[in-house]
Amino acid sequence: MIGLKKVELMKFDPLDYVIDANCSLESALLKIEANHQGFLFTIDENDSVIGLATDGDIRRALLAGVALGDSISQCANTDFFWVDIDTPREAILKRLDGDYEFVPLLDENKKLSYIITHDYLPLRDEEPVYVRARAPVRVSFGGGGSDLTHYFIESSGAVINAAISIYSHATLRLRSDSRINISSLDLNDTLSASDLDEAINHAGKFGLITSVLKVVSPNYGFDLYLHSDFSVGSGLGGSAAIAAVVLGCFNMLRKDRWDNHELAELAFQAERIHLGVAGGWQDQYATVFGGFNFIEFDMDQHVVNPIRMDLCTILELEESLVLCDTGILHNSGDVHKDQKETMKSQKVSDLVKENVELTHSIKKHLLRGRISDFGSELNRAWELKRNFSSSISSTEIDEIYQGALDNGASGGKLLGAGGGGYFIFHVSPFEKHQLCNHLRSKGLEVKTFKFEPYGVQAWSVRDKQSNKSMWD
Repeated sequence: MIGLKKVELMKFDPLDYVIDANCSLESALLKIEANHQGFLFTIDENDSVIGLATDGDIRRALLAGVALGDSISQCANTDFFWVDIDTPREAILKRLDGDYEFVPLLDENKKLSYIITHDYLPLRDEEPVYVRARAPVRVSFGGGGSDLTHYFIESSGAVINAAISIYSHATLRLRSDSRINISSLDLNDTLSASDLDEAINHAGKFGLITSVLKVVSPNYGFDLYLHSDFSVGSGLGGSAAIAAVVLGCFNMLRKDRWDNHELAELAFQAERIHLGVAGGWQDQYATVFGGFNFIEFDMDQHVVNPIRMDLCTILELEESLVLCDTGILHNSGDVHKDQKETMKSQKVSDLVKENVELTHSIKKHLLRGRISDFGSELNRAWELKRNFSSSISSTEIDEIYQGALDNGASGGKLLGAGGGGYFIFHVSPFEKHQLCNHLRSKGLEVKTFKFEPYGVQAWSVRDKQSNKSMWD
């Protein structure tokens, strides 16, 4: 129950409000006159409260013939309402809103701790909290390559992508010391450092996370727990989701919180600038903003345009798309480095420009609900993309794609930089079973998903458990 535990009470002396049950009515009246409250609590030999006597109770007793020298216990009410520190505030408020002017707060030995009145009902002290966050990955449908800085420095870029219900997750709890501990299920590893400097300079598999720490520069110790619904090298923009989810946790601890554009920029800074992994901008914006977006890139600013589709179109698109894991690992940074070189060719630059134009066409089909046309455009997007660099496709990838087309897919494309990861295929409802059975027969995993309207989300939770962690 959320009660009065750990309350910060105003200065209060219980002795002003209690009297031995064997004391006289006269003594009680004198004490009531001194505390100016009009009541007293009677206590036994253990100082436990056993009764309540008001000036009205004493007056009525005197009128009934009780003498001033008689014991106050003769007129004290032993059946009175009181609360302990675990009593919910709601229950106390209801009493104060009724016929009660005051409510005694008694400890575990029934000794008087405080008197709650209309003027003062103490607030519960802030309890320790932990923060959690999750960020979705994305599927991209067109415009890939145009979100690279070396492309839109001269020509405007545009991509169309959507966040999906596959997430990276993080939990962060503050420590009372400067230690930093990070546990990742994805990496099956932990990092433990005495302070921020040691964590940032850690040599190991936590490069992306330590790059985020370099950006954030927290001045406190913490325990951070990470896990994801996807594998490394999925082509779903997973690195951006991991960076975003860690940033989301830290953002919850700020008074002046970063907005979505700032979060996307910080995630880009961590991965591209500090860690030095080559790549574009779309992943960071997709995971932070969420939803279905048409994103424009140029040197002045990036603009995220939400695509407002009819609900039926969204549902049909979810049912018509098949997400397939090729099982082929890839390094997106290496692919992007190669693509940066090939982009110097006018031929490849023209292909990217054509891909941007195709993105505008895909957007129109989606807004008009032309799902079958969207599938055909996916095929065109893949044909363009696979010619950006020789490292994007391979014989094995080409065989997977052709097999999908031969078994009902109307189009599809490899997600991310290329070289491996996930395919997204469009298929009509009447060929979907055939396509899925074919892919599974080749040992490929088919993954279900829904579109995710929200980007990175973070929240705090009262920590009802001890502050001990796996490192303590």
